[in-house]
Amino acid sequence: MRAGKDVYVEKPVGNSIEECRAMVAAQEKYNKVVQAGQWQRSQQHFRDAIALVHSGQLGNIRTVKVNCYQGWMKPAPVVADSAPPPGVDYKMWLGPAKTRPFNSSRFHFNFRWFWDYAGGLMTDWGVHLMDYAIFGMNAPVPKTVSALGGRFAYPDLYQETPDTLTALYEFDGFNIVWDHAMGIDNGNYGKDHSIAFIGNNGTLELDRGGWQVIEEKRSEKKVSVPRKTPTDNGLDKHMENFVSVIRSRKLADLNCSIQTGAHIATVCQMGNIAFRSQEKVTWDKAGGKFTNSQLNKQYMMAPYHNGYKLPKL
Repeated sequence: MRAGKDVYVEKPVGNSIEECRAMVAAQEKYNKVVQAGQWQRSQQHFRDAIALVHSGQLGNIRTVKVNCYQGWMKPAPVVADSAPPPGVDYKMWLGPAKTRPFNSSRFHFNFRWFWDYAGGLMTDWGVHLMDYAIFGMNAPVPKTVSALGGRFAYPDLYQETPDTLTALYEFDGFNIVWDHAMGIDNGNYGKDHSIAFIGNNGTLELDRGGWQVIEEKRSEKKVSVPRKTPTDNGLDKHMENFVSVIRSRKLADLNCSIQTGAHIATVCQMGNIAFRSQEKVTWDKAGGKFTNSQLNKQYMMAPYHNGYKLPKL
């Protein structure tokens, strides 16, 4: 942005809460177009589902359950360190992460399972799915977060992040429950991923394959909607939206601004921080930090190495 460029940035937009804030600060300073790569924001069936949630037809929504069971995902085996592949600038690849010998099981794709580079399934698929839970509920930063999990499924494979995790997010008037498991496809509603808005009049279940409303039989104001399926390509439309705003310079037309991306990444980071600290974390809304000063010191900023520093804006 300082060089005058507009930006499409992949998710999660930051590997720490402070990185998320720096991204937002840069956009506000340079006033460039910045689209976060949460492409479901541009897919019509997702937008239609949220329109129904916002209509109030589901009645009071007290719980949103976000399910991510990914059977095809599993860590790599433990292997010996080796030389980087030809053509790989490994020092550049590491960037600000701690210098370590090259290991193929920490490299392409598998970097997701190590705290040095990423946040596991919570910040991989979680940023996509939690995004719509937050969007549907117009939710701010949660009041508290608790999380339990661990390396239960593949303790002998090479991984730091949990393969199994449940996180409970507390908001005023409702909760969001995140539940993930690597190596299993049979999640809620028989899906490998889903977002369920559970209301007094019905439950709206949403996923990449469509959405439906399941009637609440005991409600006097029943609502049900047969399954709707996608009619477009969300990733293509997300790119089209980005280019359209580059041309128009109407930043409000972005489907997923950096402010939105940073908010969702922050919420997901909070789930990981609750897990890593093994504490119920409480957020100080006015101060924009945790009430526990040790958590702020240890987790708000990812450690930087190799001469890298986070820009001050």
